[in-house]
Amino acid sequence: MTVRKNQASLTADEKRRFVAAVLELKRSGRYDAFVTTHNAFIVGDTDDGERTGHRSPSFLPWHRRFLLEFERALQSVDASVALPYWDWSADRTTRSSLWAPDFLGGTGRSLDGRVMDGPFAASTGNWPIRVRVDGRTYLRRSLGTNVRELPTRAEVESVLAMATYDTAPWNSASDGFRNHLEGWRGVNLHNRVHVWVGGQMATGVSPNDPVFWLHHAYVDKLWTEWRRRHPGSGYVPAAGTPDVVDLGETMKPWNDTAPADLLDHTPHYSFDTD
Repeated sequence: MTVRKNQASLTADEKRRFVAAVLELKRSGRYDAFVTTHNAFIVGDTDDGERTGHRSPSFLPWHRRFLLEFERALQSVDASVALPYWDWSADRTTRSSLWAPDFLGGTGRSLDGRVMDGPFAASTGNWPIRVRVDGRTYLRRSLGTNVRELPTRAEVESVLAMATYDTAPWNSASDGFRNHLEGWRGVNLHNRVHVWVGGQMATGVSPNDPVFWLHHAYVDKLWTEWRRRHPGSGYVPAAGTPDVVDLGETMKPWNDTAPADLLDHTPHYSFDTD
């Protein structure tokens, strides 16, 4: 069984194997396909039209499936690799271990945001940005520049306390757990982290930064925590809702899995805190 661990507790060998598998997916071209998929849904998901990956109830099951696909790709390279998660409510500074040169590397230089250290720095030649929103072909970050503070545990708890999963109009104006976690309302959890990291993470091509996967693995973990706290509050809407994915409706681009199939993570992986 795959066990997703807090990145802060990874061994040196686990970090090395994760990085090596990510680099191999990049070398083979498989990595950039994930970036292309994510960007297509960021562009296509709108508040007043069809929406699947973002601004909608299926934000959480869609990304769960997206992460599963990526984790399986990693495991096709190295079966021992699992997606780690970044608890940004605890590891809140630019000095946290995930930004070390032996893992993801640090922030970008002030001149142009170019990441200068770690395995994904442009100088290694192993991480060209091919799916991009501008002409820059190097990984960029600006940690803590565009927004100063990452979400606190108290803010996380305030969102986990919300008993309703989602509400009409099922978009970025909705009340409920999903939208407050996604970050369009309230204390702003998920979206704020993207902006705090900056660079490509603040764009539709955010998976260009490998921290995307650690961030979303933690978002996924928070959904798991919410379901445990609110066993009587399930995924909504149930059926017949225009433009969004109902409980039993399959999700694009896979068209073989519905939110109902992904409510329970345990057939696929566990967390180190389970």
